[in-house]
Amino acid sequence: MKTQLQQAFGAAFGRGDVTSPRMQAAIREWFDLYFARPFPGEDNADRLPVLIVGKLCRAVFAEYESRLAPGGPKADWMAGNLRALDAVRARAMQAALVGGECLLKPVPAGGGFEFVPLRRDRFVPLGRDLQGRLLAVGTMERLSRGARAYALLERRAAGESGLTIESRLFELAGEALGREVPLDTLPETQALRPTLLLPGVPGVGLAVLRTPLANCVDGSPDAVAVYAPATGLMHRLGRTEHGLRREFENGASRVFASEDLLHGEAPGPRDLRDDLFVGLPDDPANLGMTVYSPPLREQSYLARKQDILRGCESLIGLRRGTLSEADAAERTATEIAATGADAVLTVGDFQAAWRQAVCQALDLCDALGRAYGLCGPEPFDAAAALTLDWGDGLLYDRAAAWQEYRQMVLDGMLRPELALAWYFGLPHETEQELAAVRARCMPAAPAAKGGGTA
Repeated sequence: MKTQLQQAFGAAFGRGDVTSPRMQAAIREWFDLYFARPFPGEDNADRLPVLIVGKLCRAVFAEYESRLAPGGPKADWMAGNLRALDAVRARAMQAALVGGECLLKPVPAGGGFEFVPLRRDRFVPLGRDLQGRLLAVGTMERLSRGARAYALLERRAAGESGLTIESRLFELAGEALGREVPLDTLPETQALRPTLLLPGVPGVGLAVLRTPLANCVDGSPDAVAVYAPATGLMHRLGRTEHGLRREFENGASRVFASEDLLHGEAPGPRDLRDDLFVGLPDDPANLGMTVYSPPLREQSYLARKQDILRGCESLIGLRRGTLSEADAAERTATEIAATGADAVLTVGDFQAAWRQAVCQALDLCDALGRAYGLCGPEPFDAAAALTLDWGDGLLYDRAAAWQEYRQMVLDGMLRPELALAWYFGLPHETEQELAAVRARCMPAAPAAKGGGTA
């Protein structure tokens, strides 16, 4: 079933979504899982997609720092745009991890640009090339004035002469498009033009943040969610959690009592809870009370749950123990190292994707700034000027580095005071500073025995 956005663009521009029906269904499933929309027979209390997206996003930006090379006529102006981009980095990365793709829309503000992240369920691809790059895209913004609601539809198309933007305003009739109204109907849209050509602006005028995963849904160029390979396991986890919850509910103690104890002839209700007492017919053989408390099978459910979580870790490329219990099963040192390497590579892939999106966004700011007269015509190379520092993060093992320093000291390749200065973070540039390290950290040499020389 097509969404309101897809139907709106088909009706307004005569162009539909180029995404395959199978991909459309997968995208809806990803967002349903993330927002915990109910699936029959499943319990989504674990919120596994939220856990995965949150952990990966924090790992990507754990020690993040961005800067541009100083100097040049555009350095300060571009630095402001970079700060605006960094302000939405977590929202943009989370949206890309959930939907596979997030668009960063630059909006003029204060002489520069701010960025609005557009989730995958908030835009419609109207054309793509073989590499998956957008050739045309549609977005919709809901506006209101008094009791009336409106939809601003915007179609962006890339061309040889530049970016073409078509804007149309419709009055909403419930959830469907109503009649088209002039753009000057609302204060927010009165400055817009029905058709605008921006020469020199590349692509569709939107920076794209895509997950670097291969499409495992239909093999198309569309990007997929980070947990797309594990959606089947997530549904199994939901069914397992549902069964575990029912196991505890059904395993609660019950007291089987004759009906005369529950519904006596005396006026007034009996003070007996229906979730504890179960009435039986007034047969003489059933009189009295019998307590029934069945054994629980929670260990079987919990073991199955850990198997599913470890399967999710393997499919997504997370370190063992990120989702599952770290000691749930014995593993060899090789297995531990392999899952750690997978986690490092996974985080590195998303860091590279963010850098590519940042370069694209800054180049777009340069082109739009020249088109709007917000900056000078001087060229700007974002890839050369940009530095993203990811810190040590997952790629750095302090314990392993210390062992290397110690081995170099033992091999006579490094002075001990240099290794100690590194370990304790002490200054060591001059001989006086090294002497201070020796006095503070190194034991004094033992005095020679014998009291003198022969």
